[in-house]
Amino acid sequence: MWNIIERAKSISGCGISGIIHKKGKLISGEVIIKSICCQEERGNGLGAGYAAYGIYSDRKDYYALHVMADDKTALEKVEELLSHKTFLIYQEPIPTRKVKTIKNPPLFKRYFVKPKFEGELAEICDELAEDDYIVNLVMEINEKIEGAYVISSGKNMGVFKGVGFPDEIAEFFRIDEYSAYIWTAHNRFPTNTPGWWGGAHPFTILDWSIVHNGEISSYGTNKRYLELFGYKCTLLTDTEVVAYILDLLIRKHGLPLKVACKVMAPPFWMEIDEMPEEEKELLTALRVIYGGAMLNGPFAILFAYNGGLVGLNDRVKLRPLCAAEKGDVVYMASEEAAIRIVCPDPDRVWAPKAGEPVIAEMEPGSIPNQKSYLKGRTREVEDNGIGIRCRYTPLFTG
Repeated sequence: MWNIIERAKSISGCGISGIIHKKGKLISGEVIIKSICCQEERGNGLGAGYAAYGIYSDRKDYYALHVMADDKTALEKVEELLSHKTFLIYQEPIPTRKVKTIKNPPLFKRYFVKPKFEGELAEICDELAEDDYIVNLVMEINEKIEGAYVISSGKNMGVFKGVGFPDEIAEFFRIDEYSAYIWTAHNRFPTNTPGWWGGAHPFTILDWSIVHNGEISSYGTNKRYLELFGYKCTLLTDTEVVAYILDLLIRKHGLPLKVACKVMAPPFWMEIDEMPEEEKELLTALRVIYGGAMLNGPFAILFAYNGGLVGLNDRVKLRPLCAAEKGDVVYMASEEAAIRIVCPDPDRVWAPKAGEPVIAEMEPGSIPNQKSYLKGRTREVEDNGIGIRCRYTPLFTG
């Protein structure tokens, strides 16, 4: 039982924070801890978490699977599956500290893997195929191995989350000992869902991570839509669908960031009707084709990937979101106070408009395995006789 009675708490919403250095310089975990803990009153001790990018530079080319398990039996089943389906080059318990207020936490281990393709498929595998392989592996573990969950699966990044206030989760996972070029953090009030370790934010798939303040009232529609593409929603929290929608729209379907944001937070039909013909045609097509990916309900989200950090509000801005810049660093948070406590004198501070994304991407060549999604890509499919292979070509300019 977590002692939260004496802590200030409110059911008004969650706190979110994010920081990116656009030249890829590392930022101490102490900075993100300070920022998210400034928003303690936005949580209730039932969940908090952190996503960190650039923390595994010595194994940057391997997928880092952070696994949470109820017991050793569940971990053994995960390891048996990984031994058959991946090249497992290293594994270890995720370092933790004892925290007085955290009792009986799950087990946490991290595994560094590469997909194990067999036969002739091994000769044609590419980044897309490897990513798809890992997505399917994560879905299999989360759905079929009772008591085990993959809480992050990207390269050179990891998620640390659980039940507690943000300072308690930071102490438990020793966040102050990590340095990263992108951080996101969350102080969670669980909306319509139980407070449990797997249900805390961030939610991830591959190197996508998402933290969210608000409620995804379209969860059922989004979940059924995603299941058509093989995604399994098993973590009992509405925000999980956003991570998979990002992966589907941007990585798999090749939409540019701005276009994907218009899918998730589209203008109202009355607004679309007043737009120039070309823009009207595009947005109408997006709403028709991707209606199942539209997010309804109040939300402010931050999502990150290897190379960028994005903030987005719902289309009527029912949850707060603030952004700031100082030199090469961009900050985003629920409250301006959470930015100024770590950056007292920013060059610029602003509140993004409803449905308008704030996109901060790193300068090209700043980090290993860097990705940019400002321009879109689409698949071209060819049958080479031994299987289907896909390649990308430009779709939109963004």
